[in-house]
Amino acid sequence: MAKKIVIASGKGGVGKSTITAGLSRALETEGKKVLAIDFDIGLRSLDLLFGVREQVVKNWGDVLLGNCEKEHAIIQVGDIDFISAPLNFNEAFTCEKVKEMIAKYEENYDVIFFDAPAGISEGFSLACAAADSAIVVSTPDDVCVRSVEITAQKIASSGIKDIRLVINRFIKKLSAKRRFLNIDEVINMTYVQLIGVVPYDTRIGYSSMNHSSFNLKASSQKSFGRIAKRLLGENIPLKL
Repeated sequence: MAKKIVIASGKGGVGKSTITAGLSRALETEGKKVLAIDFDIGLRSLDLLFGVREQVVKNWGDVLLGNCEKEHAIIQVGDIDFISAPLNFNEAFTCEKVKEMIAKYEENYDVIFFDAPAGISEGFSLACAAADSAIVVSTPDDVCVRSVEITAQKIASSGIKDIRLVINRFIKKLSAKRRFLNIDEVINMTYVQLIGVVPYDTRIGYSSMNHSSFNLKASSQKSFGRIAKRLLGENIPLKL
């Protein structure tokens, strides 16, 4: 049975899709079979980070509406499977139907990621519907931290109790100079247990702008690798 993880944040542009793509790659390296599903209806971006924009024909909306078989919505990104989000919301997209759809996929995977849209909209609820755990993503600034606190509370109210925090785009030197919050401050203000810290990486923006395959610096790769091992239950120390 797959471990099903929703990746969410309060505000947009903090790197949810980056975290989804990075952890998918890291877990695939660990030998796990991974399915990444974009739930950002209308504003999907995982296809750009995975470098498969031109391959997107069907999406999970087509599966849910019965327009295609579940296998036909899958795009292979190396050894990772990916399903894109619909361009438009449909009233037929309900939490119960999403659960039923995911149940048809999960026996084939070790981990399924649900890349939620920013905020707590209908798409967010759909992304949480079939998940059994969550990762909330925050950058080290007051605005994002406040929104993540609210998002984590909303996730908990949906019945998901296993919630962890990833601090993204962390720059150690700027944090030390008090230009951004430090790690302890982010943890204390979000009330969520930390699972990892990902450093700022300029290559991510380059990949998405050029529609090329997701590419990272060695430090970022190692950060995702450590988080992936923690998700698998290993006791890995935090490193920056």
